[in-house]
Amino acid sequence: MPRYSITTFGCQMNVHDSERMHDVLRRAGYTEAGGPEEADVLVLNTCSVREKAEQKLRSEVGRLARWKRERADRVVVVAGCVAQQEGERLLKQMRAIDVVVGPDNIPELPGLLGDLALGGLPVARTVFDLDAPRFLVASPSPSTRGAPTAFVTIMKGCDERCSFCIVPYTRGPERYRASDEIVAEIAALVAAGTREITLLGQTVNSYRDPLGALPRAPGASADDPDESEFAALLRRIAADVPGLARLRYTSPHPRHLTPSLVLAHAELAVLPRHVHMPVQSGSDRVLRRMIRRYTRAEYVARTRALVEAVPGLTLSTDIIVGFPGETEDDFAATLSLVREVGFKGLFGFKYSRRPHTPALKLPDDVAEDVKGARLARLFEESEALLAAHLSGLVGTTQEVLVEGRDKERGAGRERGAGGALWSGRTGRHEIAHIEGAGELDLLGEVVEVSIARANKHSLQAELTEAARAAARQQPRGGADAGRPARRSLPVVAAEGG
Repeated sequence: MPRYSITTFGCQMNVHDSERMHDVLRRAGYTEAGGPEEADVLVLNTCSVREKAEQKLRSEVGRLARWKRERADRVVVVAGCVAQQEGERLLKQMRAIDVVVGPDNIPELPGLLGDLALGGLPVARTVFDLDAPRFLVASPSPSTRGAPTAFVTIMKGCDERCSFCIVPYTRGPERYRASDEIVAEIAALVAAGTREITLLGQTVNSYRDPLGALPRAPGASADDPDESEFAALLRRIAADVPGLARLRYTSPHPRHLTPSLVLAHAELAVLPRHVHMPVQSGSDRVLRRMIRRYTRAEYVARTRALVEAVPGLTLSTDIIVGFPGETEDDFAATLSLVREVGFKGLFGFKYSRRPHTPALKLPDDVAEDVKGARLARLFEESEALLAAHLSGLVGTTQEVLVEGRDKERGAGRERGAGGALWSGRTGRHEIAHIEGAGELDLLGEVVEVSIARANKHSLQAELTEAARAAARQQPRGGADAGRPARRSLPVVAAEGG
């Protein structure tokens, strides 16, 4: 039976696509290898949002040439956004590649591999499913059932056309999934033990139901060009899947942070008190050059309305430094925005020229050392805000969804008295390492913890006595007793949208 391995570069959408590749390969009779060195088929699921991720692919393929020479029947597959971007060119440039498959062509992967095994030539399949969009659904299996968190795609593609972004070229125009299908998949995941769902889309809050089955959400305006049916979808999920503990989404666009969405956050308990809202720059001049279609003042007003409607809600964001023409004054405006909004998390990137983007017409006129210095200053500002926020949580009681064993402590230390055994996230998305749980099985539970101290990027927590007593009522037999096996994807890099 052929064995496969998948390595994932990039964003949450790529992680989700990799999960679906696992599904289609397993259904076709493939088994997952213990690692790339044991695989017959190695899939590299790529990202092209940043130049660095593309360079990683080329480096990895170069290394795999020797891996292929060890056995003539080994196969290298390149999937994801670089596959869509380059297509046939990858086959010509890197002879170690056998199959190139775009995000919309994942269901065809077993057939492409089968043709290759019968003597077919290397092939590229990168065709958008514009006429009949397909959204791959998670298949219940021993490796996916019972996972505390899961991704569910509700739309794909992007119509925004930001001047720096290659996503419209690699993912195509916006296509939306029927609300009935979305709710059905979430209900099935929750029935299997999932507690938290993250809705995925390149511009997730632009969602419109192709069925036209959603009623207008409270607060929605028929005259607002930024209005969508996203708030209505959130309300339907909350009503139809009451067993869901948390409902997150990524990545939204500020234009669609409308009053109806703000009201949904205020009224739906299932929505956690954290939103990731990309801004990219705090300078109106740069925002215009980026074609972001909002001003700094509009961004501040919309996010402020959200924070005021949901006390305690935190915001994180994405920012690009060194965009063509960015002056020191422009960058200073970005730093002042970070302080004004008070972001509690930040993904920062140096601008890099991407093929097929409008910004290619602009000179890349900010020196690399200046970009690097600005990025360091941005992170310094962000780290200070995060440190103050985390320190302010010491001594408070929080609810944490336990996602798995704590990766910051070795397995040999986990079971020591007072050792950190589990980790998870609060409703505001802070990482919490839970100490003193002993042999208690907390996987997938929402537990009450007391915050003992703040780390640089996370919290150290202890179970409250009430939580410990409640956990002891659960069936014992070790942390993994009765739990299905869970796979951890090898994620090489994760980036915000």
